[in-house]
Amino acid sequence: MSRQEDLDTNRSNNAHIDDVIQAQLADPGRRTVLKGTGAWAALSFLGGSTALVAGCGGGREQTVAAEATPTAVDIEGRRPQRRPDALRFSAVAKSLADDVVLADGYSLQVLYRLGDPIAAGVGAYRNDGTDAAASFAVRAGDHHDGMHYFGMLPNGKCGKNESDRGLLCINHEAITPMFLHANGVTTEGSGTAQHRTAAEEVLREFYVHGVSIIEVGRDKRTFEVTYRQDSPFNRRIHTLTPMKLSGPAAGTPYMVTKYSPDGTRTRGTVNNCANGYTPWGTYLACEENWAGYFRRIAAIDNPKRTPKELVALARYGVAGNGRELWATVTPDTADDLYGRWNAEVRGATAADDYRNGPNTYGWNVEIDPFDPDSTPKKRTAMGRFAHEGAWPAKVEAGKPLVWYMGCDARNEYIYKYVSNRPWNPADANDGLAAGDKYLDDGKLYVARFNADGTGQWLLLDIDEPAIRNYVAYAFADQADVLINARLAADAVGATKMDRPEWGAVDPVTGAVYMTLTNNNATLRSLAATDAANPRHYNDVRTNGVNQRGNPNGHIVRWQERSPDATRFDWDIYLFGARSTADAVNVNVSGLTADNDFSSPDGLWFSTATNICWIQTDDGAYTDVTNCMLLAALPGAVGDGGVKTITNTDATGNARQVQTFVGAQPGARLKRFLVGPVECEITGLAETPDGKTLFVNIQHPGEDTAPANISNPTLYSSHWPDGGPARPRSATVAITRKDKGPIGL
Repeated sequence: MSRQEDLDTNRSNNAHIDDVIQAQLADPGRRTVLKGTGAWAALSFLGGSTALVAGCGGGREQTVAAEATPTAVDIEGRRPQRRPDALRFSAVAKSLADDVVLADGYSLQVLYRLGDPIAAGVGAYRNDGTDAAASFAVRAGDHHDGMHYFGMLPNGKCGKNESDRGLLCINHEAITPMFLHANGVTTEGSGTAQHRTAAEEVLREFYVHGVSIIEVGRDKRTFEVTYRQDSPFNRRIHTLTPMKLSGPAAGTPYMVTKYSPDGTRTRGTVNNCANGYTPWGTYLACEENWAGYFRRIAAIDNPKRTPKELVALARYGVAGNGRELWATVTPDTADDLYGRWNAEVRGATAADDYRNGPNTYGWNVEIDPFDPDSTPKKRTAMGRFAHEGAWPAKVEAGKPLVWYMGCDARNEYIYKYVSNRPWNPADANDGLAAGDKYLDDGKLYVARFNADGTGQWLLLDIDEPAIRNYVAYAFADQADVLINARLAADAVGATKMDRPEWGAVDPVTGAVYMTLTNNNATLRSLAATDAANPRHYNDVRTNGVNQRGNPNGHIVRWQERSPDATRFDWDIYLFGARSTADAVNVNVSGLTADNDFSSPDGLWFSTATNICWIQTDDGAYTDVTNCMLLAALPGAVGDGGVKTITNTDATGNARQVQTFVGAQPGARLKRFLVGPVECEITGLAETPDGKTLFVNIQHPGEDTAPANISNPTLYSSHWPDGGPARPRSATVAITRKDKGPIGL
């Protein structure tokens, strides 16, 4: 995600799990459980040997075979294999260069950049802010982020094992406005009176957000990867694209707007960060920091709202001018092209304005890439929050389908969606109709991480007493629960986490991994540390600037007996840190110069090689290195042991936290790539044969001062075009020079 938005709006009194440690330790049975977990270190973490599963009781249970059962396959239809025994490339050194530094033996192509055309007859991008706004309906968007590769058969249908031709779906999360327009953003006024004066600029920004679908091909002889500009499958989905609302919240009074008086439709998608996909060949574009785009001036709007509405609006952070000031353009169009971003009460009823506009955002958007004429659907059964992504569990015929999701803000939660319908492989080619069956009818859960290393999935349902009787917010029905999933999670006592971002399911063990990118000393105070978020420390930059809290982040993982289970066992796989940091309490994973990192964000498992890929979106370690991509060969939940971490705050106060840590990775974690200046490394996709890896380089040079737009010598980055060019987000394709599988 872009670093500009990850605001904390969680004001619940949910206990951090360390608050109950003393009570648990006072129980002799619990002490036995905690002491006994040291035996986890004896588990082999070589490919597919053993793993832990969640039990129904309070403690961890015995180990079981980590390989999937004979009937279980991954979502791409392949049976899992064992983990490789080593990463067969030399680690890349840290870098501050304005370039992509790649492991030896690999080649990189810049495939798809901001502004690149995706329709016949559309000219090359000028990259000077003068391309017509409407042309961006058929050009690449900005801030390339989550993506997925769908293999395609000669008949244009989904072919899950096709590596030489496919459709690449790419999110365009946000924008770097100064580089989009000829002279940067044009505004007048200040404070709440600040407004945009160039409608053409705003229209350009409307198109540049959203999703790209492009046809890509790989030459069988040279392995060169290209995209086909005139493919009939190419498509841009953006903030103006008509969408259907689907599932329990669709057609309810909460969704009524001037655009859709019956509450069944909305326009567009925005801030699509990470992503997901389905076993029937559709793409999930997930709406993350959508709330900040809406204008709602509290002094004007609050008196017109009910107390209940004010609680919900505050919990999602719908307040202020709107991050891009889209609602301030005048005059508006007849169909409220700009005014629909104004969430204030302005009419007599909800059908007269866009007071409910925010309720139509914050969802997972299902797109059928193989049907360019289809209308995307926002799946409300999966809950509304800052959706970082939706990561599927392994698929098994006759069993429910499961997706794991993070809410990307500090002190927010981890969620799971479980379909009510069991998977029927006969639905594998049914497109959005299959989504109606599996994504509109299911159960939404939120995670509680217990201090003893176990966890629970807590059901978010109107019939749950904790939700039905919640004092802070009076839920009316299940649609209300799903629209206000954050409040429902508050009600049931979910665990606040250090900014949950990407997740991934290990194809070998079935364990689920999720990055917790970072937190600061205010929001993760010394007193608020707990077993699942155990560090509070000072990361000192090379210029002496202090960074307190958990600025380097960590990766949590958990193991369930089955994807639809409601209990799990967890530990912390990796702790981000400088290799030079305190080895006892900060660099807990024993990172070295070959693999130290900060702020893990993107996370993805290859189903061809079983390598785990980790990407960073960092502001803490950028005094030493730009953001990076690392390759990892993880073990299993419980392959480390119990550890006590001693934390200290700025005044010297100390607090000890007991947690569960994975085995130190050693050479099973290596830096593979370092990106250009001020970029985020994000988005991962791969051809089914594992021989082409797609990676996104997002917002290089984003910290260039807007006042320097007319002086290219002052741009902090010129990647990928070099020279005096404005920097551009882009998708790159990586292949091995000998055409072998990536990372092996």
